[in-house]
Amino acid sequence: MRDPYTVLGVSRTASEKEIKSAYRRLAKAHHPDQNPDDKSSHEKFAEATAAYDLLSDTQKRGQFDRGEIDADGNPRFAGFDPGMRGARGGAGAAGAGGFSAEDILKEFMSGFGGARRGGAGPGAAGNPFAGAAGGAGYDPFAAGAGGGAGAAKGQDIVVNVLVTLEDAHKGASVPVILPTGKQMSVKLPTPLEEGQQIRLRGQGKPSPMGGPAGDALATVKFARHKTFRKDGHDLRVDVPITLYEAVLGAKVRVPTLSGPVELNLPPGPDTSKALRLKGKGLFGTGDLYVNLRVVLPKGGDPDLESLMRFWRDQKPYSVRD
Repeated sequence: MRDPYTVLGVSRTASEKEIKSAYRRLAKAHHPDQNPDDKSSHEKFAEATAAYDLLSDTQKRGQFDRGEIDADGNPRFAGFDPGMRGARGGAGAAGAGGFSAEDILKEFMSGFGGARRGGAGPGAAGNPFAGAAGGAGYDPFAAGAGGGAGAAKGQDIVVNVLVTLEDAHKGASVPVILPTGKQMSVKLPTPLEEGQQIRLRGQGKPSPMGGPAGDALATVKFARHKTFRKDGHDLRVDVPITLYEAVLGAKVRVPTLSGPVELNLPPGPDTSKALRLKGKGLFGTGDLYVNLRVVLPKGGDPDLESLMRFWRDQKPYSVRD
């Protein structure tokens, strides 16, 4: 990947807010949903997402700024020249930074349980990872090498998945777009919680050492609903009723995630308290709380106004004591 600051078009001193704003602008312009047939936009979206993932992580941003990792999150090693060849007898030539290739390999060795450099046994020559006296060697650059230990796994990545209440309720399969632009269909577990992560194995970053790829962690975000308000597994909904329904009682249709149901409304209900429909919330474990809202005729009504003046003067009552 290119320099993440260049990708997002921000300076190296950019604040978290500036980085987020820049990413949102690019994501909106190049999102695959907005450009389904534009491969170039897909690539720009993936690049911007990868850049944001790095710069929004305080630790990784610091490592990148200090030159400890590259733009793809892979470690950099001071003085390491991939083209450097060892001197006769297997000793690595020292680089400009005072580190030889063998020195760096020793650093890898110490990170993998302190495996010893090979001795005079078969296979030791030219292989600094060969075991002493011809024992089984370990090469951290080869997956599944001697000793039974595999190469390091690639980094995990985190992606957000926006879930509707309806999809969560029925455990539907939803699309998840990875930073590469790849789209996957993911079956939602039930029950499902805000912030819960669904692990997509092998969909993360590739291993720089030939090991298995990391995983993608799809983080659940609930989409705002136009009708219901989520309260844990409970739901709340406002249902408008007429004045005469409130006075005389009625059968009122109430929406639920599984379809509308009829609510028997008694005469003169207390509209300050929600009516509870047991088991009509999320996953069958939550409840639905119905808040009644009395709606008067639009534009007013002379007869109703006359009646209310009579009530005010002849039958007053207080509701704010």
